[in-house]
Amino acid sequence: MQKLVITAGPYTFGGKFELEAAPKTCAAFLRHLPFVSKIVHVRWSGEGVWMPLGDLDFGVGYENNTSYPAPGHIILYPGGVSETEILLAYGGVQFASKAGQLSGNHFITLTEGLENLYALGRKTLYEGAHDIRFELVG
Repeated sequence: MQKLVITAGPYTFGGKFELEAAPKTCAAFLRHLPFVSKIVHVRWSGEGVWMPLGDLDFGVGYENNTSYPAPGHIILYPGGVSETEILLAYGGVQFASKAGQLSGNHFITLTEGLENLYALGRKTLYEGAHDIRFELVG
């Protein structure tokens, strides 16, 4: 069985897709694997890092959406009021943009490497952008 691995900066995390709660978002993201981007620290939302994706269209609407992802939750904002983006919470987050509160689809939960999650967030805050890669291995 293949395993979802997320490499962000110097850290590696294991994760699981939220297939029952967000099947369309998971399917759309799986079609883009391996997915490579940059993470930067959030501007408006609190303790999170995000991948600004401009007008990239995953072709999904809202499902299993939240404005308050827990640490280790990854959400996809499908675009609309703001650009498409993916956010990874490492602490307290109220997902927002300069236009106000947003919500995104919780579609991945980190299951391994959580002891490094806060360090990744702080490293991104103080040192700037880092590479991130989502892939299936095994």
